[in-house]
Amino acid sequence: MAASVGVALLAGLAVVQVLLAAGAPLGRFAWGGQHVVLPAGLRVGSAVSVAVYAAVAVVLLDRAEVVDVLPDGLVHVLAWVLTGYFTLGTAMNAVSRSRPERLVMTPVALALAVVCLLLALG
Repeated sequence: MAASVGVALLAGLAVVQVLLAAGAPLGRFAWGGQHVVLPAGLRVGSAVSVAVYAAVAVVLLDRAEVVDVLPDGLVHVLAWVLTGYFTLGTAMNAVSRSRPERLVMTPVALALAVVCLLLALG
């Protein structure tokens, strides 16, 4: 169940990042909220984020034993690394100067941190 929630959240984030990369005026929800429409460099970052989210989804699914593509020891370590990453992301989003980013992305990052923690412990 945790992996399903995590993958759904990552899919939602991927959609947002694709829209940001395409120039949608959603920049206040990402990358510190400094831009309504992201500049070229951040658009590239958003596109790369989609690939990162896909890799994270594979780790979550592998840890939940839905797929088996990575060595078990590596997946266990990666689950803990991702727990730390999303915990840090929660803190970073919580202190963002962008109110929309704080209100939307902080709970998403927190939910992903909890999902990763549950999978790391499991």
